[in-house]
Amino acid sequence: MRSRRAALDPRRAGLPDDGRLRRVPGLRREELAQLAHVSTDYVVRLEQGRTRRVSRPVLDALADALELAPDERAYLFAVAEVAQPAPARQPAGQQVDQQLRQLLDGMHDIPAMVLNRRQDVLAWNPAVAALLTDFGALPPGKRNLIRLTFLDDDFRALYADWPRAARECVAVLRMEAGRHPDDQVLAALVGELSVRDPDFRTWWGSHLVRGAPTAHQDVPPSGGGPRHAGRPAVVRRDSA
Repeated sequence: MRSRRAALDPRRAGLPDDGRLRRVPGLRREELAQLAHVSTDYVVRLEQGRTRRVSRPVLDALADALELAPDERAYLFAVAEVAQPAPARQPAGQQVDQQLRQLLDGMHDIPAMVLNRRQDVLAWNPAVAALLTDFGALPPGKRNLIRLTFLDDDFRALYADWPRAARECVAVLRMEAGRHPDDQVLAALVGELSVRDPDFRTWWGSHLVRGAPTAHQDVPPSGGGPRHAGRPAVVRRDSA
């Protein structure tokens, strides 16, 4: 909420200039409260994480006042409506059934792979390995598209516009972190990238969010466009 509040122009929100010097960009807390028809203290408690079980009408009013995009609105609902943190648990086993593997193997002319919500590569065919990288040569814990995007120079070179693509990777990961706060593997991935890459650390702090595609998409996984020709097929599994 703080990051989106800071990004909003008060004039665009229809607020008059009261002549007071603005020490920070964007909306003041009391201005957001005014637009959303809630108290300033309530906005403060929300931003500090001291209020849970927020009603949907209040969230809708805040999202409208902040002019949130659909993915940003979904992220706000995901993080605000959790009454208690879910018990820590290990992620489900990353297994791909035999039928899906046979489908991948049968796509001789189409690069294809299976991803989970963290963008781990669970299965792939020879065509996508030739197009991107030999996933079989990587340890299982390193077969992650977002990790490769930030930490592998050869994979980074696949993008025509790496900064744009990388920012969208961060936004996708931020959305999934909000939806699955108990995912210890995802948290470890965020921690590693935050320590090892200053760009990731900066963009993670911006709180941008974006929903991951659910069907076919260009690979590498986000915007900016790969340098190589072809449109690999991606199957996304949310269960792991």
